This record gives sequence, structure tokens and C-alpha cells, in this order.
Amino acid sequence: MEKNVYESIMTGLNEALEDAQSKKPILKRHKVAVEPVKVFEADEVKKIRHSTGMSQKIFASYLGVSDKTVEAWEAGTNHPSGAASRLLSMIEKDKELIIKFPFVTNVLAK
Repeated sequence: MEKNVYESIMTGLNEALEDAQSKKPILKRHKVAVEPVKVFEADEVKKIRHSTGMSQKIFASYLGVSDKTVEAWEAGTNHPSGAASRLLSMIEKDKELIIKFPFVTNVLAK
């Protein structure tokens, strides 16, 4: 099995070398564009959270951040960045995400 992996890697490397040395590209090329991470303002974060029907505390748990963090975002003290901003963008574009990925469940107390 190892030999097959080795041979596959060597074949790929040889193809890449041949492509790099040729005047006309041999291999297919793909260009990708990644949408920049959106900068959310306080009112946008609040609107997204309200659309989920979650409190700040539950929304924070859903996103994996502290409730103080969500509070600061909504107050405009801080802005979400990185993965949190990307998650907010996803929720903003697809309100069903919180249903498709139910990280927070409603548990009735007995």
C-alpha cells in the first residue's frame, strides 16, 4: 500500500514539474476567491441575535464566546472578528443554520 501512495505522489510531482517547465500550461488551473470577513456593527449583531430568538447568554454559548463578549459587541465596545464574524455572516445569510446545527437545545427543568 505504501508503494502505491509513493507512486501516486511521485506521479503528481512529475506532472507538476512538467507543467512548470512547459511554455503552455498542461494542468488545469483553478482560481478561487474567498469573501473577506465582514465587520459587524453593534446593531447588526443585535439584529442577527434577535432573529434567532436567543438571549445574549444563549447566543454566546451557541457561538462559543462569553456572554460578556456578545454584550460588548452589541454595545459597540468591541466587534466580532475571525471565526465569530464568519459564523455571524453564515447565520445572517441562512436563518435555518441554528435549526440545522442545534448546538443549543431547549431542556425542560423538572
